[in-house]
Amino acid sequence: MNSMELKTLLEKISQVRVGIVGDFCLDVYLLLEPGASEPSLETGLSTRPVRSQRYSLGGAGNVAGNLQAMGAKSVSVFGVIGQDPFGGEMRQLLSAKSMDTTGLLIQREQWETHVYMKPYEREQEQHRFDFGGFNQLHPSTSRLLLDKLASALPALDIVIINEQVTHGIHSKEFREKLSALVLEQGGICFVTDSRHYPDDYAGTVRKVDIQQGAELCGKDPGDARGREEIARSLYERWGKTLFLTRGENGCIVCDAQGVHEIPGLLILSPVDPVGAGDSMLAGIAAALAAGAEPFQAAELGSFVAGVTVQKLMQTGTATPEEVLKLGADPDRRYRPDLARRHGDAVFHPDTDIEIVSALPHRRQFTHVIFDHDGTLSTLRQGWEKIMEPMMVRAILGRNEREADQALHDHIVTAVRDYIDKTTGIQTLVQMKGLVNLVRKFKCVPESGILDERGYKRMFNEELSAMVIGRISKLERGELTVGDFTIKGGVEFLHALQSRGVRLYLASGTDQEDVEREATILGYHRLFENRIYGAVGDVAKEAKRMVLERILSDLADEAPERILTFGDGPVEIRETHKKGGYTVGVASDEIRRYGLNLSKRARLIEAGADLIIPDYAQMAALLPLLFGE
Repeated sequence: MNSMELKTLLEKISQVRVGIVGDFCLDVYLLLEPGASEPSLETGLSTRPVRSQRYSLGGAGNVAGNLQAMGAKSVSVFGVIGQDPFGGEMRQLLSAKSMDTTGLLIQREQWETHVYMKPYEREQEQHRFDFGGFNQLHPSTSRLLLDKLASALPALDIVIINEQVTHGIHSKEFREKLSALVLEQGGICFVTDSRHYPDDYAGTVRKVDIQQGAELCGKDPGDARGREEIARSLYERWGKTLFLTRGENGCIVCDAQGVHEIPGLLILSPVDPVGAGDSMLAGIAAALAAGAEPFQAAELGSFVAGVTVQKLMQTGTATPEEVLKLGADPDRRYRPDLARRHGDAVFHPDTDIEIVSALPHRRQFTHVIFDHDGTLSTLRQGWEKIMEPMMVRAILGRNEREADQALHDHIVTAVRDYIDKTTGIQTLVQMKGLVNLVRKFKCVPESGILDERGYKRMFNEELSAMVIGRISKLERGELTVGDFTIKGGVEFLHALQSRGVRLYLASGTDQEDVEREATILGYHRLFENRIYGAVGDVAKEAKRMVLERILSDLADEAPERILTFGDGPVEIRETHKKGGYTVGVASDEIRRYGLNLSKRARLIEAGADLIIPDYAQMAALLPLLFGE
C-alpha cells in the first residue's frame, strides 16, 4: 500500500463496528525501586518498594484497545471478569475508551480476573504473578455470554474470537455453541486467533503463529517452501483465508488467490514484543471489516504491531497518525532465513558472487551509486571500536567508575545492538539515538545530556585522530592506496567510467571529509562532482538525497537503470524501495578481501539482489551486470 491507499483504508475503518469475544486480561506493571528496600519489622525479609504502578489492557482487551485507538466506529466486548478489584479496573479501562461493555459479565464464584502482574527492576521484568489460572466457566455464564453476542450480531460488521488462556471462557460447551452460532449466520466475518483450539471454530478466518501452524501440519517452518506448504495445508484444511504470522519476520497470507508474503518491518528502536500479536490481529480484522483484500489487511496489521512494539513496558496501541507515519516509508526485512543460512546461498558459476534475486532480462544500468566507507574505502575501518566505548561513557557519565558490572554489561549490550542496527546511516542520526539511550538509562541528569551535535563532536575527535594517522602514512609513502581500499575497487570504478555510466558517491560521513578522502585515495575525479556527504542536518540523509536527485534526473526513465553498491543496509534498502538493483558488498574491512558473514546477513535482509565480498572477480561481475 502506498500512503494514499493506507490513509483511505484508515478512513474506512472509522465506520466499522467490531465485536470481540475472548479472554480479557489485565497487565499490571510494578516499577520497583530496589535502592529504597528495607528489612520488614515483622519478618526481617527485605521489602520490594514500588515506585509506581500502571494498568494496561491485555489479551482480548488489548485487541479492543487497538481497535478503539485506530478509530473504529464502535467496539463491543464479550467476556468474563471476576468480582474483584482487578475486574473493576478492567471495566473502567474499557468504559473510559467508550467501548460497549454490556457483554462483559461478572462470575462471582470460581473466577478471578485474568491478571499478569509484572514487577520491573532496572527496566528488566522479574518473576511474574498470574491470576485466573484456576477458573471454571459456569454453564449459566456460558449461555448468557452467547445470548449477549447473538443479540449484538445484527449491529456488528466483524467478530473477533480471541482464545489464549487455558482456563478462560473457551470451555468445551462454549466452543461447541459458539461454533454453531458462527455457522448459523452467514453475513458476518468471524476471525479466530486461538492458541489452544484453532481447529474448533469452523467457518472463520484464522490467524495462526508459524510455530503453531508447523505443529498442526507436522512440517518444518525453516525454509520458504516449508512455510508455503504449511500455509496451503491449513487453508485447504479450514477452507478460509489464513494469516500465518512470523513475528518480526512478517506474515504469510493464503487465500483463493494463492500465497502472499508480507516482509517484516525493520525497527531500529528498542522493542517490547508483548501484545504484538494482539495488535496484528486488530489491524487485520479492522481492515477486513473495511473491505480490504487479505494481503492489505496483513500489511495494516504489521504497521499497527510495528507501532505498538516500540512502546515499552505496556501493551501499547496505535493511532491512525502513528500508523500513517510508519507506513509512509517503511523499512522491511527481506529473506531473513537466507540471511541466517549461508549454506543456502546460490552462486554465479565458478565465482563467489551470490545471486539473491535474478537480474532483470534487460540490463541498462546508466547510473551507479557507491557507498564509501567499507564499500570502497577502509580509511575509517574500526570506527565501531571507537563509537562503542564513547557511547558507553556518554551513557554512564560520572558514574562510569562506580557502575556495577551488571549495569555496565547491560549498557554495552544495548550499545552494540544499536550500532549493529544503525550501521550505514549518517553519524548525526546515530548520535540522536545516543541521546535517547542516555535518557533511557538515567545515569546522567537531564542537565548533563548533550544534543546529537555535541555527541557527534566527541566521536569525531576520536575518529579523526585515527584517520589522520592513516592519511599521514599514505602521504609519507609508508602505505599505499591498496592498503586502504577494498580489493579491486579502484580498478572497478575505472572500468565503469570507461563504459560511460555516471558514478555517484553517497556517504553518511560529513561532505568535506568524504571529498578529501576520495581525493587522497585517487578516485575523486571519477565521480565528476557527484559526491554526496552529510550536511549536518538529520532531515537530509545523503543516501536518500542522491537517490531522489537521480530519480529527478531520470523523470522520463525507469528506476531500473539505477545500480547501487553498498556494505550498509541504508543504501541497499533505499535503492530497493525506489525500484533499483543492488549489490551488497559484504567486505572484510580488516583484510580488504573475502566475505564478512555478518554484513552478508544485514545486506540480504535490507534487500540486496547480489552479494560480493570484494571486486576481485570483476571479469565475471561486469558481464553479469551489464549483460555481455
